[in-house]
Amino acid sequence: MANTPVRVPKMAELVAAQLRRKIVRGELTEGEALPAETALMAEFAVSRPTLREAFRVLESESLISVRRGARGGARVHVPEQTVAARYAGVVLEYRGTTLKDVYDARTVLEAPCAGLLAGRRTDEDVSRLRAAVAEAELLMDDPSAFIRAHMEFHALVVELAGNETLSVLTGMVRHIIDQANWSHVDLDAGTPENIRANRRGFRAHVALVDLVAAQRADAAEELWRVHLQEAEDYLLQNRSMTTVLDLLG
Repeated sequence: MANTPVRVPKMAELVAAQLRRKIVRGELTEGEALPAETALMAEFAVSRPTLREAFRVLESESLISVRRGARGGARVHVPEQTVAARYAGVVLEYRGTTLKDVYDARTVLEAPCAGLLAGRRTDEDVSRLRAAVAEAELLMDDPSAFIRAHMEFHALVVELAGNETLSVLTGMVRHIIDQANWSHVDLDAGTPENIRANRRGFRAHVALVDLVAAQRADAAEELWRVHLQEAEDYLLQNRSMTTVLDLLG
């Protein structure tokens, strides 16, 4: 078996890795200015071109922004889920991923969150869910506002489930799902079919809150799986968009 050559990281990558570590550990905070280039060059014992290459690596990851000129410099940005979501969308577009594929993935990821939430919920969690449902009910006659509340409820369920990995993964596909929801608002807001779908979805939200309050984890997960499947069936009726590229391209 042939030996695989070991790639030695470039110095710029090593510098970027050390700065990245400080950002993710919170040693460098949002909006904070990095030290002057001369100070960083001395700290890492590197040349200016090497340091600027490291900056470009971090810029590509949206961890810093660099302003040129006399008053320029690098400022820190903490990692955001939206960055991963945007990049995931590009990858899925390139692969010709179908919207059905994305919806199916959401169901696999999000339905268990409802069960997790029901199993660990607090009184405050239930209060937040009931408040979200009450707000959505007041918006039933405003399709744009209602769909926004609908999407926020789904995000809240995932947030309260308390699993950070699932939160990041669902956020990556939710970016695409949300775009599909908005496209439907543009296409059929206020139609009888849209009104029926909204009311059916709202009833599912109300039922989920009751199951979460009762700590019925299995029933909550199954209800949410059925709700997500019904939403998928409704949203995929728009045959003009079948792939992520159709939606986002």
